[in-house]
Amino acid sequence: MSTSSPIMAPGRSATTGRATLIGISAILMWALLAPLTALTGALPPFQTVAVAFAIGGLTGICGTLAGGRSPVRAMRQPAAAWALSVGGLFGFHFLYFLSLKSAPPVEANLINYLWPLFIVLFSALLPGERLRWWHIAGAFAGLAGTALLVTRGGGLAVRTEYLPGYVAALGSALIWTTYSLLNRRFGQVPTDAVAGFCLATAVLALACHLAWETTVWPDDAVGWAALIGLGIGPVGAAFFAWDHGVKRGDIRALGALSYGAPLISTLLMITFGLAEGHWTVWAACALIVGGALLASREMLRR
Repeated sequence: MSTSSPIMAPGRSATTGRATLIGISAILMWALLAPLTALTGALPPFQTVAVAFAIGGLTGICGTLAGGRSPVRAMRQPAAAWALSVGGLFGFHFLYFLSLKSAPPVEANLINYLWPLFIVLFSALLPGERLRWWHIAGAFAGLAGTALLVTRGGGLAVRTEYLPGYVAALGSALIWTTYSLLNRRFGQVPTDAVAGFCLATAVLALACHLAWETTVWPDDAVGWAALIGLGIGPVGAAFFAWDHGVKRGDIRALGALSYGAPLISTLLMITFGLAEGHWTVWAACALIVGGALLASREMLRR
């Protein structure tokens, strides 16, 4: 762990701030994941992932072409970059859905949402990063708020028969943490390459769908619009924004701010009548927002 923060030139500080804001846009898009998924209806999870990632990858290619860049050249990256990115994108979703099938959703979701805390804590291992008390306090406040949000003030019943599901949820959290942190080592890989990573993830998800699921398509225009929206936003542009944010932004602030995704998602579900309000939502709001502001105070000062 570094013992002192690196001195940043004003230009570098501004660049870090912009990259962090781009990373925050990914968190905001992920908040749309639950409402849009609910609107898709009874689509199987791996089918949803396959279609959404295919849309996200194709949208990314269109954006690369519109910018006058070559998507083929962008995808010519080292095997290690492909392994990390595809492993992160597909491995996270595979273990997450496996955990939901093998353990109660409340416990599985809560264990999975350890990844923002892990990102904050393990970021101290990165070159030039220093973990301060407010990063840790902010991350734990976010975790407490998320626990309150997921459990709605109730208790957790940890049972040994659900151990495989708990392990899968923890594995998904560790995979996303590893992907987000190690991605900084591939700063030379352009964000345009994420389109290829998304398409590869779509192929793997399609294989899982064909092996274990029955194909179901939306039965109305709202469902189709939600599925397309998933591919363009939470399972598309969000991963491009996250890639840029974790490579060039303040990864500690992004980790703590990530706890805002389930909160905003819950608020949207309540707004659109897809979930009921509860006092725990507002208590969680105070914990998560307060923790996020505390953990990102350096960025706010800049």
